[in-house]
Amino acid sequence: MVSNLDIRVGWSYHNATKHSQQSIRTNPHFLNWGNQPLPFKIYHGLDLIPLPREFPETGVPALRAISQVVQCDRALPDLQTLSQLLYFSAGVTRQRTFPSGEIYFRAAACTGALYEIELYMACGNLPDLEAGLYHYTPAEFGLRRLRAGDFRRVLVEATANEVSIVHAPVILICTGTYWRNAWKYQARTYRHFGWDNGTILANLLAISTALELPAKVICGFVDADVNLLLDLDTDREVAFSLVSIGRVADLPPAPPDIPPLKLETVPLSRGEVDYPAMRAMHAASSLLSQEDVARWRGNPFAMKPKMSAAELIPLKPLGDTEIPKDSIQQVVLRRGSTRQFAREPISFVQLSTVLDRSTGGVPVDFLNPLGAQLNYLYLIVNSVEGLLPGSYFFDPRRRGLELLKEGDFRNKAGYLGLEQELPADASFAMFFLADLEAIFECFGNRGYRAVQLEAGLIGGKLYLAAYALHLGASGLTFYDDDVVSFFSPHAEGKNAVFLVTVGKSTKRLG
Repeated sequence: MVSNLDIRVGWSYHNATKHSQQSIRTNPHFLNWGNQPLPFKIYHGLDLIPLPREFPETGVPALRAISQVVQCDRALPDLQTLSQLLYFSAGVTRQRTFPSGEIYFRAAACTGALYEIELYMACGNLPDLEAGLYHYTPAEFGLRRLRAGDFRRVLVEATANEVSIVHAPVILICTGTYWRNAWKYQARTYRHFGWDNGTILANLLAISTALELPAKVICGFVDADVNLLLDLDTDREVAFSLVSIGRVADLPPAPPDIPPLKLETVPLSRGEVDYPAMRAMHAASSLLSQEDVARWRGNPFAMKPKMSAAELIPLKPLGDTEIPKDSIQQVVLRRGSTRQFAREPISFVQLSTVLDRSTGGVPVDFLNPLGAQLNYLYLIVNSVEGLLPGSYFFDPRRRGLELLKEGDFRNKAGYLGLEQELPADASFAMFFLADLEAIFECFGNRGYRAVQLEAGLIGGKLYLAAYALHLGASGLTFYDDDVVSFFSPHAEGKNAVFLVTVGKSTKRLG
């Protein structure tokens, strides 16, 4: 098996899945609608445990929920609390009928509305739920128990005794299903695992904050141990991240035996097209032992600061007493991926608030302290009152914008966003870039998972912040090297990771 430290695999995958004008035009891909995958994983013959559908309103404003982290010594969720976490993170919030069939829209954004991320849960005995390993079924809004008993110790050992996992009464396991996303996006799907997992986790962390539950995202674990616990067919589905939920003092007991489940599921479609590059990337970024996990987590990443004598434009965000009172639940239900922007300006205060609230840091195991990050944020500003149109760099430490180049770059933004209208019509487009060389050097291939996951997390918070201000947002893909070239020389040596657009939607939001 290829080592996590053999970063040739990471570079090979990244370079092979770049988009360019030439690659898009010489590799046309047509969707086979008759072979579209099911949007849900369905287990045969397992009883459904319905989740409560009545949720008490937390009253916590969305902009506060996405920017704060809960710290407490004890927090034990019950079934109603878990139902809120699951519904507002990955639940079906609406559905629409199209000529091609039904589309079930979820609480968090996902590339192509294909929803390839599945959620599982390992828990000890809770007030109204027995210890077990469960699969979350969003279509029926319930849980199906895969294993009876407390299996949290398996995850404690798989994470090399990560403290938040050791004391978590509930541990979520997020997996990625290759074919459900690759049906449309082919081998680039492995990047999407990080983006789409990240947007779900952005919602989850915000809801957990509103419910006063500590939560932490864990990217370092022994892959084979977690996949074995879930009994996954790893040619089709793999564990991607864990999340600790709540905190208790007691340590989990030794787990029961873990025999193969041999549970049948409904096939996703008539046939599947294999893209070996994404499976090779996942295998090469897998950690094989607790020692690997400890070594991976023990390498603190330090973002290289961009030293510049340029004067920064300080952000002017709304304070806690000025922010809209719309709760996080209300905003999640209002959220959607904007299909068309109105080309109307937003205020500099709105831009500042979106940036400030979404970039305060996320609790993850690969960054310390809170507020450190892997991604650099660059903007093309098209229409923001009080701010010149042009390209900008956001300095997360000094909380300000550096003007790189003044000018009208609407058409350029549209071109960089795969020649789509959204980046050109948006008030601003935010491009995520990263120093992959430094990330690979620090984390090995596993760093590629981390940087994509962080981009999705920050992007998910951008979504929520925009919708909290009654704006719209949409995530997009891009022409990789052209993005870096546009923002250079400032961005020289970096690689494009993600793109999110923000502005006023033509469909007015309540």
